[in-house]
Amino acid sequence: MTASLLLIDAGNTRIKWARVEGSRWIERGIAFHDDLGSLAEAGRNLGDEGQCWIASVAGETRNRVIERSLPIAGLTLHWLETGERQCGVINHYSPPQQLGVDRWMALLGARQRSRETCLVVSAGTAMTVDALTAEGHFRGGIIVPGRGLMETSLSHGTALVGQAAGQVRPFPCNTADAVRSGSVTALAGAVTLMHARLAALGEGEPRCLVTGGDAGLVLPLLSFPAEQVAELVLEGIHIAASAGDQE
Repeated sequence: MTASLLLIDAGNTRIKWARVEGSRWIERGIAFHDDLGSLAEAGRNLGDEGQCWIASVAGETRNRVIERSLPIAGLTLHWLETGERQCGVINHYSPPQQLGVDRWMALLGARQRSRETCLVVSAGTAMTVDALTAEGHFRGGIIVPGRGLMETSLSHGTALVGQAAGQVRPFPCNTADAVRSGSVTALAGAVTLMHARLAALGEGEPRCLVTGGDAGLVLPLLSFPAEQVAELVLEGIHIAASAGDQE
């Protein structure tokens, strides 16, 4: 009988989850840390033999809230951690365990999708841009404040910049648009520089996979082909869960 799995990607702002049976993704959802109703319902739908695989960067307090929201009776919980080597990816972070587990799962997901050199971008509360070689070596990556953090910093740190939401424009003519355009352009610039650095290693044109809530804002500003993968971290969790079930 195919095991039912609940996959959970718990970030700083929101929780993405999916319920999977074998290779079939039955349902997906998003919950927030102050409203875990949909996540609890997904746990109840697993049945008595269900397993839950969790990658969390939300902190210990929120992790315990997530744990309490799930129907623990009969449900096996697996809290994933970053490893030195897993599912074809070799971790060169120092120390390896310092790499966020969400970044590690995204790298596993990228490796499953492609054996090419990959630039793995996650544009969320913070944006990470990670380099993965064709041989599966994670070379390292950068972390920059996400769009929201940049815009909040500007509104708090300067007297004349408000909090109105602007649009991304080539030549902004009002402050709200200037702030929004500046933050997204900064993100795209970081991705572009890392793409050039990875290409300079001489392993061919990197494939670029972009995930996270602001992926749709960053993608149009990139001058090279890039693919939006909405659930890359969940895909990595599924790979880790499948490998764990076979051990």
